[in-house]
Amino acid sequence: MDGEGRWIGRREALERLGVKTQTLYAYVSRGRITARPDPGDPRRSLYAVRDIERLIRGEAPGEAPPERAAARGEAELLSGLSMLSGGRLYYRGMDAAELAQQATLEDVARRLWNVEANPFVDLRPRVDLFTAGSIRSRVFATLARRAGEAPSGDGMDEAARVADAAAALNEVVDAASGPGPRSHFHQRLARGWKMVERDAHLLRRALVLCADGRMSAAVLATRTAAAGGASMAGAALAGLTTLAASGLVQRTQAAVLEVIDARRDPNFMPPPVATDEEWPGGDPRGSALLAALPAAGETARLRQRFEAAGQPVDLALALALVTRSLELPREAAVDLILIGRLAGLLGHALDQRRSGSPIRARLRYVGPEPGAR
Repeated sequence: MDGEGRWIGRREALERLGVKTQTLYAYVSRGRITARPDPGDPRRSLYAVRDIERLIRGEAPGEAPPERAAARGEAELLSGLSMLSGGRLYYRGMDAAELAQQATLEDVARRLWNVEANPFVDLRPRVDLFTAGSIRSRVFATLARRAGEAPSGDGMDEAARVADAAAALNEVVDAASGPGPRSHFHQRLARGWKMVERDAHLLRRALVLCADGRMSAAVLATRTAAAGGASMAGAALAGLTTLAASGLVQRTQAAVLEVIDARRDPNFMPPPVATDEEWPGGDPRGSALLAALPAAGETARLRQRFEAAGQPVDLALALALVTRSLELPREAAVDLILIGRLAGLLGHALDQRRSGSPIRARLRYVGPEPGAR
């Protein structure tokens, strides 16, 4: 319990409530119990005592039964990874922006994967890494090879699936950064980009904020592949190739070009961007990333120009501003999205195999009738 006695750890929260860990996570996800990162260990959570006591007394409002997805004409998936609530993004009940202040991508992967032990601790570099071509091509080639080497997901137990996921993420980072010391993922990428070491924390923040997001076609592709028996690397590859064509990636690519133009031409006016309806108050991930930069200087002035022109500081623009301020390659902003989100997609593949959440779709034939010419 902290100094004020208002926050307690998971074990005490479970004892007070008399429930299992998954039920506690469900309470947090539904907003019935407030959680925050443990200042001493960002991988762990602290829970609000007042919410727990209110729940014990039966004062928390009941949950309204959700409208069935079939009635809305939508697919319904059950996920324990992340959610949007109150204009914030939460990873298993923890505010992603707060996690980004201290956590590494490895920490967030363990949270999203819901594993206690560190699956990355004994991993070693692979001698035959893909080192030619762009980072994106190396990422896809690495996942494709692991998908071809690994047995079917149906032939793996839980420990083997976690090991497959950890090895896939580790090899992807190595392929992106090149061989070198066994440091944190963001430090390896910083080394590969020949960055000043003191700036590596910006990559750490970016990777954490990119790790997961809203329900998307990439998540559906990953979970469908996992449900069909694909290995963890194979399922994540299905999702990552889908992500590469997503609106987020396209928006980021456009933002990078706009930032380049704005740096070259003081008269350049960025085009306005429509407000994202899922972030009516603004995407907090963008502000969380830019909070690590100085409040004055070129990047701050560029941010003001974009905001004045009607562009909210979303994740795409923040990635563009940060990577250009670091003088990284133009593709670096998208590379960070792909590598960071890979951790989340692997989490969705693991979650799908654990939960067995059914993915139902019905194909209705609308082509020519038999015998038609």
